[in-house]
Amino acid sequence: MDRLLARLERRIGRYAIPNLIIYVVAGMGVFWLLSMTRPEVLGRLELDMGAVRAGQVWRLFTFLLIPIGTSYWVLINLYFAWWVGSTLEQHWGAFKFNAYYFMGAFGTIVAALLAGPQSNVWLDASLFLAFATTFPDAQILLFFILPIKVKWLGILAALPIAYYVAVGDWGTRAAIVAAVSNYLLFFGGHWVDVLRKRNVVVRQRAKREVFKDDSVFGQRVCAICGAREADGADIRVCSCERCGGKSRPLCLEHARNH
Repeated sequence: MDRLLARLERRIGRYAIPNLIIYVVAGMGVFWLLSMTRPEVLGRLELDMGAVRAGQVWRLFTFLLIPIGTSYWVLINLYFAWWVGSTLEQHWGAFKFNAYYFMGAFGTIVAALLAGPQSNVWLDASLFLAFATTFPDAQILLFFILPIKVKWLGILAALPIAYYVAVGDWGTRAAIVAAVSNYLLFFGGHWVDVLRKRNVVVRQRAKREVFKDDSVFGQRVCAICGAREADGADIRVCSCERCGGKSRPLCLEHARNH
């Protein structure tokens, strides 16, 4: 994915919108203030493909500007969205951040085609998941009091996604997958690498536990004759079919002839 983005950036990187999240957050703030006097305005921002086909094409863009939350929690959400987005853009660069955000927006449009009207909820969730994956050890003050690492909040953010994928109908599942497709494309390889490294660590740990104390070099004992490495015996480790596929220490003679 990074190679493809590098090629695209060389060709069309000049069209990237710098500080994109500032425009998004500013738009959310404007519509939040407008909704205080005209609550019905938010309904006209929602991504409803039926309304789009009827001529309300602005919905293809304005769904990105729907403020999330109620009352003054909106202000906290706006600040948090700005912090997450601007930090990712500083780390990735404007082009990669644009690609991630607009890929999620396109996925949300696909979700609207598959499962009906959509907002920007899952798109914003994918933005935070990207932040939590990129900066897992960053700390924030939860409720302005409790310090907590972002990776734990990322797990909490992923739980509703996993829940609705598990219990929702196929339309809901397709909508979520489409909306978070940007995260899957950008970080799928990362998680594959993590799982591979995890499997290697588990196998190495299992091998170490076979011998326990006898696994320490100089303390191994032949499983057949009891010859000790500490007494000068040449102890090898074998895991052939005759050993049941499990590693066990054998003296040189029995390693050759068992």
